[in-house]
Amino acid sequence: MRIAFAGTPGFAARALAAIVDAGHTVALVLTQPDRPAGRGLKRRPSAVSELALARGLPILAPASLRAGTDIAFLAGVINYLLVNDKLQHEYVRNYTNASFIVGEDYRFDDGLFSGYDPAKHRYDPSSWGYELDAKGYAKVDPTFEHPRCVLQVMKRHYARYTPDMVARVCGTPKDKFLKICEMIASTAEPRRAMTMMYALGWTQHSTGTEMIRTAAIVQLLLGNIGIAGGGMNALRGHSNIQGLTDLGLLSNALPGYLTLARDPEQSLEDYFKPRALKPLRPGQMSYWQNYPKFFVSQQKAWWGAAATAENEWAFDYLPKWDKLYDILQAFELMSQGKINGYICQGFNPVGSFPNKKKIVTGLSKLKYLVTIDPLATETAEFWKNHGEFNDVKTADIQTTVFRLPSTCFAEEDGSLTNSGRWLQWHWKGADAPGEGRGDLEIIAGLFLRIRALYQSEGGAFPDPIVNLTWSYKIPGRPAAEEIAMEYNGKALADLVDPKDKTKVLVKAGEQLAGFGQLRDDGSTACGCWIYSGSWTQAGNQMARRDNADPFGVGQTLNWAWAWPANRRILYNRASADPSGKPWDPKRRLMSWNGKSWAGADVPDMRPDAAPEEDVGPFIMTAEGVARLFAPTGLAEGPLPEHYEPFESPLPNNPMHPSNEKARANPAARVFKSDAAEFGSHTDFPYAATSYRLTEHFHYWTKNVLTSAIIQPQQFVEIGEELAKEKGITDGSWVKVSSKRGYIKAVAVVTKRIAQLECDGRKIHTVGLPNHWGFVGLAKQGYLVNTLTPFVGDANTQTPEYKAFIVNIEKA
Repeated sequence: MRIAFAGTPGFAARALAAIVDAGHTVALVLTQPDRPAGRGLKRRPSAVSELALARGLPILAPASLRAGTDIAFLAGVINYLLVNDKLQHEYVRNYTNASFIVGEDYRFDDGLFSGYDPAKHRYDPSSWGYELDAKGYAKVDPTFEHPRCVLQVMKRHYARYTPDMVARVCGTPKDKFLKICEMIASTAEPRRAMTMMYALGWTQHSTGTEMIRTAAIVQLLLGNIGIAGGGMNALRGHSNIQGLTDLGLLSNALPGYLTLARDPEQSLEDYFKPRALKPLRPGQMSYWQNYPKFFVSQQKAWWGAAATAENEWAFDYLPKWDKLYDILQAFELMSQGKINGYICQGFNPVGSFPNKKKIVTGLSKLKYLVTIDPLATETAEFWKNHGEFNDVKTADIQTTVFRLPSTCFAEEDGSLTNSGRWLQWHWKGADAPGEGRGDLEIIAGLFLRIRALYQSEGGAFPDPIVNLTWSYKIPGRPAAEEIAMEYNGKALADLVDPKDKTKVLVKAGEQLAGFGQLRDDGSTACGCWIYSGSWTQAGNQMARRDNADPFGVGQTLNWAWAWPANRRILYNRASADPSGKPWDPKRRLMSWNGKSWAGADVPDMRPDAAPEEDVGPFIMTAEGVARLFAPTGLAEGPLPEHYEPFESPLPNNPMHPSNEKARANPAARVFKSDAAEFGSHTDFPYAATSYRLTEHFHYWTKNVLTSAIIQPQQFVEIGEELAKEKGITDGSWVKVSSKRGYIKAVAVVTKRIAQLECDGRKIHTVGLPNHWGFVGLAKQGYLVNTLTPFVGDANTQTPEYKAFIVNIEKA
């Protein structure tokens, strides 16, 4: 049986349908209740509940929890598993760092880990490291008796998250919480599996990264990573958000999850040192050791002959960052008048970024704004007065706005990358209307003009611009096929077999078969190492459409192509026990046949690594095993801890009531002006959360008449107890306000939003569907981000849209 823990029902339903259609037995654990329809329509189940009813699936334990308390809930699950010994013992012993011994300097005291600098709101993680032996390897204790082994550290850390504490923090009734724990714990049995499905309901918090990590720890304790039916499954709400992250469109990222150098890393050696990780245990693969091959091949793809060993492969062509330049940082600088121009491609910041007032203020200080979008957006019309929905003084705004109409996905060729990392090629269905042009053509046009200016006028450092490789057949209109082949990579010289120098593996000019052929000597070019193998010498692998499943476990390896190496389940070596036998023979992914690893998937392991070599299945970590305790990589600490949202209906953090520094995420970045805009629970006593409706797709469907008919009017949701307390009736108009602004909408009074008891207080929640605005075919409404705080996750800076505080009153 598969158990699906669904934290984001709307997105989870689509993934769940595929699991059910594949013939698997499924039961559900829901942490969000049903959703209503629009005004005048009957309330209906959520997308997941609806699917469960239609397919006859049991819903094991529906339960509610207060917005922003998911870590406390999941930490309680961890404590339940540890206290009741509900672990997949051999998996935890052999495939996690549970036995690794943490250094003596590590501490955790009243919500803060060792190494915290309160002035900088930042940690020095050096005290979180392992205890090392004389050879530099991490010490381990397979008996788990050492008081500083990770398992013992975790037991002490999570002992505080008792069922009573979870009920106190989250508001989840103790009996329902324990029922969920019982069902989750049942998957510690190797012949059972559970998958975690999440989306924006976990990411859009100031502790979003740690929420996901807490869930991953649960899965590791149960042995549910790397197996069929397990995993942590991100459910992307947009057709290519996975591709966006793959290709490095974040401010400090490069394609394939490489990263830009920091300011102190002024040489290639300094840059490689913290990234090309050496193994922390004997015999481990630590695949990031190959980082130089990935990076040098990228540089050759971008700058060709201009990237040489002598100039460190054009390392200095790339910027070095002093701080993150994410969307929050950009609009902070914009509001200070430190940014002159902004190119906005495929985004609607006025509707999508927090604190609409600050966003509009920033845009109003620009000299120019360029929007690239197939549809009219609020951002393109931020300067236009739309009455109470956008009450600006147009005459005072001097920003010049250039609107460049682009194509939508159905009007261009290319690939979409889904949540399973499948790259699926699609073909253009129609030409764009009017003056619409493809994004490739628009960006090419901008680049060619900028390059021409540098070529004619020079500049302080024109080299990265004028030397950029641009060898497309039509320079002003690169083809999607050309870009895809560039990402895959090719040989720049004949590549010989390292074991037989007389054998040529790939001839110069040919497409590479995969990232295993990349070199760090300048003989290969590859735009994105994880995409290598997607367009080989044999052609476009992403266009394949063979849905055969020869092993009967949902593995259709000849349908499209998945990164990396067409592997469908990451770390699939963990689906077999240390001797190489499948944990569950009925769901065999991978096993050792005496000579190599083989099975229903592409092995995520050196194919000839015999079990007795003890090569760990988590090949991307230096440890070779998964990290229950993370000594590096996270801003808040090595273990997840509950912190309140920056705006909370509680006066303090129940886990650390006497430590104000541990009330909200101590490592989160907060700009001074935004801290002053945080509301108090005394003025704004109600929890609030934003979400989408089934009929809506981001802001696109504001331009679709049928969607506007189905959901004709903006509304907010409140529970029956709050409605009675405030004298609000179903269908009446209300005003919802935060310290940053207000919106007005119709009230939907519903049973599904329950009053919760948290830390001795009655907590009411206001639900805010996010869709309406002042541009589009739909009836005008207020942008919900008028209310949301300008603060983000400490690791990704994803804004905290899912947990803040408001007041509500009759309008």
